[in-house]
Amino acid sequence: MNVTKWIGSGIGAVLLTACASSGDVERRIAESQARTEQKIESVAAQVEDLQERQKATEVRVDELSRNAAEALQRATEAGVLAKGQFVFQQTFAEDRIRFSTDSYDLSADARGAIDEFAEKVKSLDKGIYLEIQGFTDDRGSAKYNDMLGQQRAESVRRYLSSQHKLPLGRMSTISYGKTLPAATNKTAAGRAQNRRVVAVVLE
Repeated sequence: MNVTKWIGSGIGAVLLTACASSGDVERRIAESQARTEQKIESVAAQVEDLQERQKATEVRVDELSRNAAEALQRATEAGVLAKGQFVFQQTFAEDRIRFSTDSYDLSADARGAIDEFAEKVKSLDKGIYLEIQGFTDDRGSAKYNDMLGQQRAESVRRYLSSQHKLPLGRMSTISYGKTLPAATNKTAAGRAQNRRVVAVVLE
């Protein structure tokens, strides 16, 4: 075999191998970069989700203090409190009281949740006073939602009176309508959380 031809063919083989290796390396780099970008996007989405949850938590904390403080002030001004103290607040939301859109009817699950609440209230001092607050999502006019929030609160008040003999004179209702959302109204899940009732227990 001609030595020159053998050397030339050997060099060609080496060059072909080098080209193949180079292409393989580039492909692996591209795949690695794609995986890295996916991870970055995933982490960014998780961070955004955590930030949204934090904002929602802050809203609920603000709502708790505002609702309780306003309820306490109204009850004190009405002269219905013996001690003028906040005891606890119970929120009936999507997990237990599932108000459908435009509805104030109490489901079986809702009644069960109110039953548990009533037993807790009856175990406390007889001087307990309740303010029952109704809330809605942002669908519809402000006037309509104020009315619907009031109807939801009244449903709970009537049930507590008829089924648990809590005196009507120790309970009041108020509607916040759509003014204090607990979650975003941009999603169906968020709107469901906003269709709720809150009971503030005062002493």
